Amino acid sequence: MPLVAWVTLVLVAVVVAIVGLSLLKVISQLKHVAWTLGAIIVGVNAIAYQTRTVPEVLPSVNANLAPVRSMAEQV
Repeated sequence: MPLVAWVTLVLVAVVVAIVGLSLLKVISQLKHVAWTLGAIIVGVNAIAYQTRTVPEVLPSVNANLAPVRSMAEQV
């Protein structure tokens, strides 16, 4: 095989190796981004749960205050 063919094969192998390593780096970054977005979604859901509207929480509050109300009515 002529020298030009060997040089071409080596250059193609180097380019393929560089592209492969670059793709592995991109995959690593995308995994990190996906994990961070998952953590953000969990945090937003926690905030949404902690700041529920009054009609959602009102039955729970009334249930907790029922013993107090019955004691106050007896007095």
